[in-house]
Amino acid sequence: MELQLIIFAALGILILFVLLKLLAVPMKIAVKLIWNGVIGAITLLIFNWIGGYFDIAIEIEPINALIVGIFGVPGIIALLILQNL
Repeated sequence: MELQLIIFAALGILILFVLLKLLAVPMKIAVKLIWNGVIGAITLLIFNWIGGYFDIAIEIEPINALIVGIFGVPGIIALLILQNL
């Protein structure tokens, strides 16, 4: 009985280790997307603060924040062009 318990515990630990390894890559991607979104939102806040003097603003939405966070200044330019179509 004890040997069976030890085998099942070892198998459980092995399966848990494999699952955590498989989920590590998607978690890194998710964390990177969240970080880019936060950076994009901060960039949009700064842009809207400066752009307020020139009556230029971009709505701060999650997709806009991701676009700016991933593409940077070209993302801001693309959003301005799309906004004025």
